[in-house]
Amino acid sequence: MSMSQRLQHLAPSAPPVRRQSGIASDARLLTSATLQRGSRNTWKPVGLAVFYISSALFYQLGNPPPKKLQMQHLSNFDEMLADLRKKRRTVHLLLGNGFSMAYDPKIFSYNALADFVIKINDPTLVKLFEILKTKNFELIMEQLTTFSKLLAALKVDQSTQDEVSAAHEKLKHSLLDAIKSLHPEHVFKIPEERMAACGRFLHQFIDTGGEIFSTNYDLLLYWVLMRQGFANAVDGFGKELLNPVEVQNRTEAEEWSDLKWGPNRQRQNIHFVHGTLPIFDIGMDIIKETYSDAGYLLENVGLRLDAGEYPVFVTAGNGDEKLALIRHNQYLSNCYDKLCGIDGSIVSFGFGFGQYDEHIIDALNKATHPGANAPPKLRSIYIGVYSDKDREYIESIEEKFFAKIYTFDVKTASPWN
Repeated sequence: MSMSQRLQHLAPSAPPVRRQSGIASDARLLTSATLQRGSRNTWKPVGLAVFYISSALFYQLGNPPPKKLQMQHLSNFDEMLADLRKKRRTVHLLLGNGFSMAYDPKIFSYNALADFVIKINDPTLVKLFEILKTKNFELIMEQLTTFSKLLAALKVDQSTQDEVSAAHEKLKHSLLDAIKSLHPEHVFKIPEERMAACGRFLHQFIDTGGEIFSTNYDLLLYWVLMRQGFANAVDGFGKELLNPVEVQNRTEAEEWSDLKWGPNRQRQNIHFVHGTLPIFDIGMDIIKETYSDAGYLLENVGLRLDAGEYPVFVTAGNGDEKLALIRHNQYLSNCYDKLCGIDGSIVSFGFGFGQYDEHIIDALNKATHPGANAPPKLRSIYIGVYSDKDREYIESIEEKFFAKIYTFDVKTASPWN
């Protein structure tokens, strides 16, 4: 039976460790590279049993809060911000693929990525797109995972199972290659006025103590934060001084570690929940690729890809599968836990809350801490919508959320203009 037919059925003590912040360090590297190139115990047993049973039922039902008021729609982004200022809450930002598509849909849409992969003309990948009749990578990966589980349950021969696993891996790697190839070559390919506009958009969250959570793989957010000089944007990465004793004794020059995750994790407010192109898991550490005298960031990422190294990158189908991948990587798990613990309100831009995003909804529901009123507590979610159809969809899933839901016209935000 052919493949197409089968498919149709993450020290020494002494002087304090000195650290360098990640994004700030990267900005310096970018400059350098450019220059080189241009309870109580008195209850009776029965009462105690009733308490435990009631509590169990409460949590099994997902801690549902009291019935909410009807969802409100705000006509524009400024109206939404004014409403948030009145409430004096910390406001966070959740970015989805719509943020990147707002920069250039010809590069960052699923259609563009799928078209690139199809042009590779790999027979297996072409057949996948033809049989499943979709350009949605998440759907294809979910179908492959389901098919693989079915083959194992039916004890189909191992060679067939290996073929399906190989197709899944090939699709994942092709997606990475497509993002790298279609991506703007380097940060200076993005016009300064668009960089500045996006910087102003992000400042509205970062400067008021908010955190940014991105599910995008590309470099756009990272580039803007670096090039626009966000001194208060911290992604958790940094360099550590490896020889503090020797430096203190003046017997050696300073020797710094790679740019790795951990030194600044306590101050981290930029979170790539699904990973991103320059972050790599090398076993002992999570490191971030940087600019160098030898090449721009994307070029250096490309060298790692060519060497068979692949970034920390959540490519999976449904929310459960994505969460499983997140929990297997310490960096991603930390980002997800931070989302589960936010306080105040969160605004989403370009994030659809679709059938593959249940893990994100679960995180936001955990952040509401039902039954508690003290912070940290997520109280409201503002979801950007592009059309009446989008707003009607959010209305249809509103009961999934524990926090108060608002929608706003995302077209009035214009982060890149």
